[in-house]
Amino acid sequence: METKNFITRRFEKLALLTIMFFSSIIAFAQEATKPVNVDVTTTKTTTTTTEEWMTNPLYWVIGALVLILIIALVARGNKSNA
Repeated sequence: METKNFITRRFEKLALLTIMFFSSIIAFAQEATKPVNVDVTTTKTTTTTTEEWMTNPLYWVIGALVLILIIALVARGNKSNA
């Protein structure tokens, strides 16, 4: 009985080794790729005189302050002492 388990374990190890070996061969076989030549031409026009409002940090700071003020007023609620 013990020799049968020994042979079974050896066969399982051999099968796993074989599967891993062929898997690595398949993985390495996919490494080589043909070079692809793609020509891409882009043109970009820029104007330095205009500025988007989203890129100006002053608007972000003012927006953050207004948001904090609104949150503070809502969190404070309607706490009137009567």
